[in-house]
Formats: sequence, structure tokens, C-alpha cells
Amino acid sequence: MTNSLPPMLEVRDLKMHFAMDAGFLSSLGFGKAGAQRPVVRAVNGVSFKIARGEIMALVGESGCGKSTVAKTIARIYKPTAGEVRIDGEDVAGYGFADMLPVRAKMQMIFQDPYASLNPRQRVRDIVAEPLLEQTKTAEERKDVPARIAALLAKVGLNAEHAGRYPHQFSGGQRQRIGIARALSVTPGLIVADEPVSALDVSIQAQILNLMKDLRDEFGLAYLFISHDLSVVHHIADRVGVMYLGFMVENAPRDVLFAKPRHPYTRALLSAAPSIRPKRDVEEIVLSGEVPSALHLPSGCCFRTRCPFAWDRCASERPRLQDVGDGQTVACHLVDEPERDKA
Repeated sequence: MTNSLPPMLEVRDLKMHFAMDAGFLSSLGFGKAGAQRPVVRAVNGVSFKIARGEIMALVGESGCGKSTVAKTIARIYKPTAGEVRIDGEDVAGYGFADMLPVRAKMQMIFQDPYASLNPRQRVRDIVAEPLLEQTKTAEERKDVPARIAALLAKVGLNAEHAGRYPHQFSGGQRQRIGIARALSVTPGLIVADEPVSALDVSIQAQILNLMKDLRDEFGLAYLFISHDLSVVHHIADRVGVMYLGFMVENAPRDVLFAKPRHPYTRALLSAAPSIRPKRDVEEIVLSGEVPSALHLPSGCCFRTRCPFAWDRCASERPRLQDVGDGQTVACHLVDEPERDKA
């Protein structure tokens, strides 16, 4: 039964830190001998699950770590710590060769559809490349041309497009090619990193609807990275909110948009542009700049910009707590909600 199967993706306490170069002066012998290289703490203990057929979105300001999470799950980066379970298999410590069979379960759609396609390959070769990598027998290879034509038709392209090069297509068509390539190995999980942010609004709707239709047809699970809350509201089943490498809130879409609990989530929703008047939306204006991931603040990382912060926020880092309705929040206001009204 489906309920007995593990989640398509499970991330446990994921951390991704980057050691920086010491700098030009250190290479000349200046500075303290043996000094440690500065470390950018891009992702700090993120955990979540994505069920089969579920679309989970990660949102947050630029630099919050959401794209780093996506690339670490796709094993473009090797995690500093934590677990990344694809269909129950922990791939966090896998090398390149170990990841090859896992690629059939997980594929990625990139933000820039032109940069992610080989300009020297025709479309048929772009879509066929991962398929041929996973195809072992000569009998299976005979079916590849028919499968390519079927995939292109599935994403709304014609058979004649197979012989063209990426520069001969519009942005929306290129992203359709990227989706066809991702589908070629029949994955269970697709990691989509800002897949529509470079497209016109009308084309965005077409690609989003295509992704939802493919989810319904193939039972795909998506990790959908975006900074556009209107896009997230349209496509996601569940939403995770990140700030400075931490997950600060995680909830079903309708719960999060109707009753956000973390001050940062509330600030994001109040700042989101809308053509409708925001009569009932609380306005929270954030002051100051996002702290550096090189030097994380003590306690709650959001406290330096939070209008509700108090002494406890500086001394104790909040952990995600279950507040009901499938919603988890990392905020001390959950324990002392009266301070939220101060």
C-alpha cells in the first residue's frame, strides 16, 4: 500500500557550510598563522518531508539558503552534515558513481532554461542523454526515439522541435525542454529551483499548470524553490519558510496563508504585491539588514529585525514546535503569545 512506503524525500538536520578563502593578504603571509578559514553557514539544520505526489515550496528572501538546500538535495553540493533520504535511501554521503542509479529517482529543473541546456546539442539529444545513461540493453535503446517524441508531446512541443537547437526557442519553450529532460528517466522527485522566475507572467502560468498536470499524471513529488508567494499559493500543497539558513515555519499552504505564526512569515505575506486591497492583512515592516551567514546572531537569527524580540530571543535559539493543523513554528512567541500583542 502507498501509505507503507517511505516519503519520496526526507531531509533530516541538513547543514551546508562553505569554507571561504583566507584572502589575498593571507596568501602573501599576512595575518595570523594557523588561523581558521571563515565559514559561511548557508544551511543550518533544516528538516522536512515530501510525500509522494506532494508539492512542497521553500520560500524566503534572497540569500536565505533555499537554493542551497535544493542543490544539496540534488547532490550538486555534498552536505556538511545531516541526512538526505530519496525514497528511503540516505544519499548524503554518496560519491559520483553511487549517485548514478539515484538520478533515475530524482531530477532537477533549473532557473535559467537557456544556461541549463547544451547550446551545441539538438533537443532530441538533450532529452535522450539522461535516458541513454539509464538504458542498459540494446532492445531498450531502440525505443528511445519514440519515447523522446512522446515526452516532447507531453510538454507541449512538436516532433519537428526535436531537430532544433536551444537558441531557436523562446524562454518558455526552453523550460519545457528542461522538463522533458527531467521526465525522461521517470523520476519520483523533481527539484525545481526558481523554474518560472525568468519567464513572463503569462508563460509562468502555462509552465506551472503543466507541472501540476504532470504531477497528477505521474504522481511526481516536487521541491519547488521560489520567492514569489503568488506562484507558491498557486502550485504548492505545503510551504516551508526559511530565514538565514533556518526553517522558521512549515505548514500546509492554506494554513500558512490564512494563519501565519512566525513574524517573518507574516512580514513576507504583508509585503507581497497584490492587485486586491489588503484590508485584513497585518502590516509588519522589517528594519535593518539580514545578518551575515559568516557571523550568525546568538539565539534567534531573526531577532535583529523582529519587532517582537525580547531577552529570551537573544539567549535561546528557538526550535520548530508543532502548533496543530500540520503547522510547525520556530518562535518563542508560541510559548508567550501575549508578547505578540505588545
